[in-house]
Amino acid sequence: MNYKSTRDVKVNVQSAYAISKGLSSDGGLFVPEQIPMLSKEKIMSLCDMSYADRAYEIFKLFLTDFTDEEIRYCVNGAYNDKNFATNDIAEISHLLTGTYVLELWHGPTCAFKDMALQILPYLLTVSAKKTVDGKKISILVATSGDTGKAALEGFKDVAGTSIMVFYPEDGVSNMQKRQMTTQEGSNVNVCAIKGNFDDCQNGVKQIFTDEKVIAELEKVNTVFSSANSINWGRLAPQIIYYISSYAQLVKNGELEYGEKLNVVVPTGNFGNILAAYYAKQMGVPIGKLICASNANNILTDFINTGVYDRNRPFYTTVSPSMDILISSNLERLLYHLTGENDRLINEWFTLLKTEGRYEVSDVVKSSIKDIFYAGCCDDTQTKAAIKEVFDNYSYLMDTHTAVAYKVYEDYKAKTSDNTKTLIASTANPYKFGFAVYDALGGDTNGIDEFELIEKLEQLTNTACPAALSQTKNKPVRFTGSIEPSDMASAVLEFINK
Repeated sequence: MNYKSTRDVKVNVQSAYAISKGLSSDGGLFVPEQIPMLSKEKIMSLCDMSYADRAYEIFKLFLTDFTDEEIRYCVNGAYNDKNFATNDIAEISHLLTGTYVLELWHGPTCAFKDMALQILPYLLTVSAKKTVDGKKISILVATSGDTGKAALEGFKDVAGTSIMVFYPEDGVSNMQKRQMTTQEGSNVNVCAIKGNFDDCQNGVKQIFTDEKVIAELEKVNTVFSSANSINWGRLAPQIIYYISSYAQLVKNGELEYGEKLNVVVPTGNFGNILAAYYAKQMGVPIGKLICASNANNILTDFINTGVYDRNRPFYTTVSPSMDILISSNLERLLYHLTGENDRLINEWFTLLKTEGRYEVSDVVKSSIKDIFYAGCCDDTQTKAAIKEVFDNYSYLMDTHTAVAYKVYEDYKAKTSDNTKTLIASTANPYKFGFAVYDALGGDTNGIDEFELIEKLEQLTNTACPAALSQTKNKPVRFTGSIEPSDMASAVLEFINK
């Protein structure tokens, strides 16, 4: 299994190179040259396995330049009871008959990014020994809140690496900011940007291909890599939990093999729902992929019209991890749906960069509508969904999961589709406690995030994870903010320390 670039099909590299490099030198994203298929027998064989064993079986299909021992080392190091608070790793809760919530937030930072970022350091260090042995790896991350902390936690004090995270100074929740700015580790740095997530993401992508910066790295025997989902090593682990969930539901008697399962994903950068797309293409009986957006509804508009237009207002919402107007992983989907047409991909994404807009062909529009449904909701609707679910089911959702729930309810009302459905729950509600408490009728005036935790625990009879509450006693290490234009200088200063 080799990997191509979305912008140059002549690129042909092994997975270790794709993972250690992160982004192709032409600016494209690495994609598998073919999507491996899972037979009924293979999926059924996964039913009685642990999550780590399921991950091992799937990774063997994608990481063919890794030995079996190397893959086993990676999955056992990541998916264990030391890193995750539940034996199932990805817990499935029942909301009501035929509707399931996939809780992806039982890891050390209480967000779904842990599912990939606990294993990425293992994948990256193994890859580096194969491709850049002896060189230090500098990992750059743009985050809208959750990726940053999960990456920092995964890579802290990992030998041969350093990690620098950029986040929008006013675009994350109080708890997300607290998690990042109190991060421990001798090889970590966190920097706030005067702008939004797209400014952070664009800045990181530009640094990756800046020849002057790369030349400076060479002087200190260092290479760049990424922990964002532009890195195949971040995206591949996300495929696992959709395959695992289907196998688990079959094992539990909730599904008969072959029975369709719709999947609802709250997404901004399109990586999490793209992982579900890959699982579907591999033969998992997944039905409709329901893409849920907040007020930054660029993906909703694109899926419904085929026009991607970032020339629109940017909104800061109570679901900040989806406050994104440039969805990087969409490039991978379009590469597949155009039949690996790198010319079209270059044309469209050049237009996105220069004019902020592109429109896909009618054939691609039709393919997208066959696979996806898209909807959105605003903050008022998001909070109403939190209250509705808590009142009706005594289940507490975070703001992103609430967006998914609301869009799913709209989908059912519009289509009358009662197919069994899995809702991806991407964060623990205490990460967005102010919005959640407010949604339930609580008064947030004049209280800090730690007083808020106590009030939310009392109101809901739930418990805040220690990973969040314990940040109260950790010193803030990283303060201040910079302009997006100063990101490259900040990176070089950090690397040269």
